Amino acid sequence: MILIFESLYILNYKIKNKEIKLELPNNSYVALLVGNHSSNLVKLEKLIDVNINLFGNQFHISGNAKNANLAKLIITNAYHKLSMKNSEITNFDFSNFETELRMLRGINKSKSNQNIEENSDFQFKTWKKIVTPKSVGQKQYFEALNNFELVFGLGPAGTGKSYLAVAKGIHMLKNGLVEKIILTRPAVEAGERLGFLPGDMKEKIDPYLKPIYDALYEMMPAERVEKKIQSGEIEIAPLAFMRGRTFTNSFVIVDEAQNTTPVQMKMVLTRIGEGSRMVINGDLSQVDLPTGQTSGLKESKKILININDIKMIYLDSKDVIRHPIVAKIIKAYDSFNEN
Repeated sequence: MILIFESLYILNYKIKNKEIKLELPNNSYVALLVGNHSSNLVKLEKLIDVNINLFGNQFHISGNAKNANLAKLIITNAYHKLSMKNSEITNFDFSNFETELRMLRGINKSKSNQNIEENSDFQFKTWKKIVTPKSVGQKQYFEALNNFELVFGLGPAGTGKSYLAVAKGIHMLKNGLVEKIILTRPAVEAGERLGFLPGDMKEKIDPYLKPIYDALYEMMPAERVEKKIQSGEIEIAPLAFMRGRTFTNSFVIVDEAQNTTPVQMKMVLTRIGEGSRMVINGDLSQVDLPTGQTSGLKESKKILININDIKMIYLDSKDVIRHPIVAKIIKAYDSFNEN
């Protein structure tokens, strides 16, 4: 009787569990994938409950059949991205595996099997790198940036709103689809005003646009950034300087739009001219306007929601690409505010 029970247990174990072998050709990329002392594989094992053993460049993945196949897809997709970047990458962070897991789970939910990495619609090619979406929400944002002339990106910090908008702008500038990129934002931060800061206007506004500068230098050589700023192909200015202008053949990014007043928002929205696109980004949970002042972003969201030519994309904690704890913090604050 005991032997029968043991035989049934072994048979049931074999049915529920599966071992998959995956061999990847480039040993250098494999070394980057697994990390020092296979630390990335150890974390992946814990993340999706599988066992992974590496023999040379061959992975032996065992566990629940569904999880084992998922691990294989994660490793394969991450390897594919490494091979696309060639010698540009010298390290591989575990967050890349987490990104693949988010994408695969999102794709399964939407029943979409499209390979984003091989689809040019989901690639913004800049001078230094190829930018692709890293979450389902970012994928929707990509689609909006490709298909609409006016896009609202609404969501918390870390979801890639500004970064992806800059990538799209650089992609269009590089390919001659626009003549210039205009980067602007309201100069409001915790009640302060530009007059309190030292220096000329550029020195006053630069600290407010540090994230934009970081994105530019990550996607373009420094000398090219400086040259295009000097030539006017890239323009960085406070929102107040946009009054009375018309943007033609331009890609316009309005960052931190939650700090616009209704008058400022209407002003900038009506600047769009021929051959131009505009992206309005903001986080309505972080409004720094004086108490009692209505956010122009919040008001415009209500006014423009039924216009078919305008796309509003809502990102949330699931789209945060920073440290995993950031997504948990945002989720906790959202729950607290709801209660």
